[in-house]
Amino acid sequence: MENNRIADIATQIFSEYLKENKCRRTPERFAVLEAIYSLNGSFEIKELMEHLEKQKKFRVSRATIYNTITMLIQANLVTHHQFGAISKYEKCYGTAKAYTICTKCGKVTEVSNINITDNITKNIKKFHLTHYSLHLHGLCNKCHMAMKRRKARLTKSKLQ
Repeated sequence: MENNRIADIATQIFSEYLKENKCRRTPERFAVLEAIYSLNGSFEIKELMEHLEKQKKFRVSRATIYNTITMLIQANLVTHHQFGAISKYEKCYGTAKAYTICTKCGKVTEVSNINITDNITKNIKKFHLTHYSLHLHGLCNKCHMAMKRRKARLTKSKLQ
């Protein structure tokens, strides 16, 4: 129910954005918006295209998707993440996201149930936060354990 309300508000915001910027209100643009707000988490353009074709039974050109996403970013409805060489997008209206990014293997994991809004807004005056995303860089458990094993082997070989 909450997701539907957020999607409805996002649709209103996008309608107003298109009107203010004298852009056409096309079914393709609203299909892209609807598809994005029905997805959970971040996505690549290819994943969005597949979702539109398979789940929504709606075919939209790659150019229309890129142009629409650019508009949605400008309207503060979608955010763009660059995780190393991977470019991902996700809905951002009514959301707060955090990610852990392994600096060794590049694995990206979404962290759920993080809420730092109160701490941020207490420290920022005259600023109205609409959304945020937080990227935490370090080593995933697999890479960390591999590093510890290598370190232990090196230490052991030096002692012999």
